[in-house]
Amino acid sequence: MRFPLLSLAALLAASAHAQTHCNDRLASPVLTVPLPGRPFAVAVSQDGCHVFVSMMNGSQGPGIAVLTRKSGRVELARTIPTPSPSTGIALTHDEKLLIAAAGNGPVFLDVACLISGCAKPIAGSFSDGGRMQSIYANATPDDKYLFVSEEAAAAITVIDLARARRSGFRADSIVGQIPVGRAPIALTFSADGRRLFTTSEVAVKEWGWPAACKPEGRPGVTGLLNPEGAVIVVDVARAETDPAHAVAARVPAGCSPVRMAISPSGDRVYVTARNSNAVVAFDAARLVTDPAHARLGMASVGSAPVPIAVVSGGKMVVAGNSNRFAGGAEAQSLTLLDAAKIKGSQNAAIGSVPAGAFPRELRLSADGRTLFLTNFGSNSLQVMDVERLAGKQQ
Repeated sequence: MRFPLLSLAALLAASAHAQTHCNDRLASPVLTVPLPGRPFAVAVSQDGCHVFVSMMNGSQGPGIAVLTRKSGRVELARTIPTPSPSTGIALTHDEKLLIAAAGNGPVFLDVACLISGCAKPIAGSFSDGGRMQSIYANATPDDKYLFVSEEAAAAITVIDLARARRSGFRADSIVGQIPVGRAPIALTFSADGRRLFTTSEVAVKEWGWPAACKPEGRPGVTGLLNPEGAVIVVDVARAETDPAHAVAARVPAGCSPVRMAISPSGDRVYVTARNSNAVVAFDAARLVTDPAHARLGMASVGSAPVPIAVVSGGKMVVAGNSNRFAGGAEAQSLTLLDAAKIKGSQNAAIGSVPAGAFPRELRLSADGRTLFLTNFGSNSLQVMDVERLAGKQQ
């Protein structure tokens, strides 16, 4: 599968956007923007001018927060109601659609409408099936196919996105489902777009993996009752025609692996193992060619890490310690890791940064200079200058 280079029009547009001051350095190393609801995920336009945040609930129900960035500041412009709580969101690569995983399927929103505040920003939606609990969405680099992770169905739904757009977003654009482990979440493409990496929190019984993890959220239970979760590798080309047989590899990834990030070069995959209080590093190529030796190391972080990002050109990994099973609304932290030191069980921590309550999703801007964090328990978006973040480790 090959994807086209940026067109001349896109390059000219990028040049024009450079004059808008959207990517100016932040007014302070960290900005905190209050939101009118519980934020889950964040997506950022390529030019850095617009930020979208999914909110599972709020003062006016669930919705999408639309924020603008200019001259070092980030401000809430408007909130767009959605019919059901939205979790993971992703922009198509042409930036015409924002796709939200919501309830039992995807919701498609017109980006131009979100930005302008038009009356009907929802372009369409359909159900992937009953009781799916759609949690994440991501489109192939050519925007032809959409993948949606179904947390309750132990599957990833494959959608012909090009057909969905032509047909007015009808359910007959569903190609099929990829069977994975329990509670799949992350959807991250390899650098060449040929592979899709996902996480499943717990291996299914049929895999025969041994019990290695204690149950989450049950402090009185100390026995090892569940198997590890997995990083699962999907062959994208096969998934487009034969989803049921598209899994290329499954690799143990610690207890309750949830979020994932890939290095800029595509050679490393990093996963937060929530119930292991750790970040696990993998050799991306070996996940397929040599799964038994793909795992490079595990670095200890704080309690119940969830969000993760790779910054500073791949030199540093940032993990958010959610502490979600302790309850309450106390402020938490981000752990900064030296990516080169995530080998074996070596201590890779090089610092920490304060965060709000239940940090849930990290997203890096296209230019790599700004990091966005949703604090689910604090109803806020935390915006951080990566250079000053790396230089002021605590």
